[in-house]
Amino acid sequence: MSKQVAIILSGCGFRDGSEIYETTLTLLRLDQLGIAYRCFAPDQDQPQVIDHASGEQCKEIRNMLVESARLARGEIDSLEALDPASFDAVILPGGQGVAKNLSNFTEAGADMTVLPLLRDKILAFYEAEKPIGLMCYSSLLAPRLLDVTIPVTVGHNAKIAGAISSMGGLHKTCAADDVVLDREHRIVTTPAFMTAKGIAEAALGISKLVDKIDEMMR
Repeated sequence: MSKQVAIILSGCGFRDGSEIYETTLTLLRLDQLGIAYRCFAPDQDQPQVIDHASGEQCKEIRNMLVESARLARGEIDSLEALDPASFDAVILPGGQGVAKNLSNFTEAGADMTVLPLLRDKILAFYEAEKPIGLMCYSSLLAPRLLDVTIPVTVGHNAKIAGAISSMGGLHKTCAADDVVLDREHRIVTTPAFMTAKGIAEAALGISKLVDKIDEMMR
């Protein structure tokens, strides 16, 4: 049976949802390796919508699942429907939707909380010893998602690295084309567009992350 990876999204667009390049590069590498995947997102309204042309906040209301469906070409289910027992690993692309929709990091900083449903799903993967991949903003969730100290990276972003440490996490400096691997806990992180200067550099780190996930699923 083909390996199956769950991808958890938070909307569409780096300012208020999942980072589009990070998501696409993740799906591309999985497909290149012959690994099946399914996308999931919370069926909830975003607390904030941003005009990506102007950077200004909009008054309209958008749903995370509906917006994430753009990235998944409509092949997506609600996060509530995700059954970790049916998948071999899980990956969370970054984007500011992680800090605004999947958590309240943008408002609360190191005092943030994460979406309870997300924590339940990630804990189920962790307790089943299934690999977890986090990139960009998603790495900052680790201290609130898991009850152990996991070394993670957001590259060399001092502000977010400091917040991770304040939450009891362990931050490791890392180049955008590389990963931080905790083999014991089966967690892989990469900075992606937290520090990448372009799509080619981000692709190197994201491909390495997916490759490490693939190795740990064997």
